Amino acid sequence: MATKLPTTDIRIGTELIRRRKGGIPLVCLTAYTYPVARLLDPHVDLLLVGDSVAMVLHGHETTLGASLEMMVAHGQAVMRGSARACVVVDMPAGSYEDSAAQAVACAQRIVDETGCQAVKLEGGVDMAGQIAAIVAAGIPVMGHIGLLPQSVEKDGGYKIKGRTDETVVALMADARAVEKAGAFSVVIEGTIEAVAADITRRIAIPTIGIGASGDCDGQILVIDDMVGLTVDRVPKFVKEYADLRGVIANAAERYAAEVRDRTFPGPGHVFSGSKASSGLNGGDES
Repeated sequence: MATKLPTTDIRIGTELIRRRKGGIPLVCLTAYTYPVARLLDPHVDLLLVGDSVAMVLHGHETTLGASLEMMVAHGQAVMRGSARACVVVDMPAGSYEDSAAQAVACAQRIVDETGCQAVKLEGGVDMAGQIAAIVAAGIPVMGHIGLLPQSVEKDGGYKIKGRTDETVVALMADARAVEKAGAFSVVIEGTIEAVAADITRRIAIPTIGIGASGDCDGQILVIDDMVGLTVDRVPKFVKEYADLRGVIANAAERYAAEVRDRTFPGPGHVFSGSKASSGLNGGDES
């Protein structure tokens, strides 16, 4: 039987996430909309408003299509639908890399305009200064190391990390830099399993795996991948727990057939009687 945490009406904060190091694995999923946030909120510890929204909902080829305005808008929607989970909003590419001052200003805007509990940014040693500055400003930060989606163009594609001794050393340095800078947790993405497991053992903050290791302190998936709604290539590390592609396609096919043969709308889906009593003026006739 799966271990369950006690239910609570109190919002999960970043300090509680930090204290889960080595305990019951953290359950994390992405969310971008109000209804999905409402559905996921009772079951997860953390909801990430990921910059993957640019690909998943807006059709961009990479996460580089995400803007600060986009992240704020989707962060607001998720916060409206969430009451319990710790909500973290991604800082999009171009909103934090130039300087610590830029990073703090953009992180502050995200928190002020969404009410989220934390922000997430990509990078290790090279972004430690930005992480430390945001934390010093009173904003919790989730780190992100390994495969960095915002760097895929620079890296020449989605390449798994930790295959060579040199990259293993660099990954460990990134993890320790993120931890030292004050991040409350760190995502490890697209990294050789043994390397991710070793990083998890060696740092004191929780690691959240995606295409990494079952030994990480938690796991995260993109919600559309997890429920079988992704219409393009599904990553190898994804397990599909539902087939919404098939459900939606089947529903659309049935709807189209019923519209064309005039069986929809039927008697139960139209209003009868006079206009005054038909519900058009605010009535609720069934």
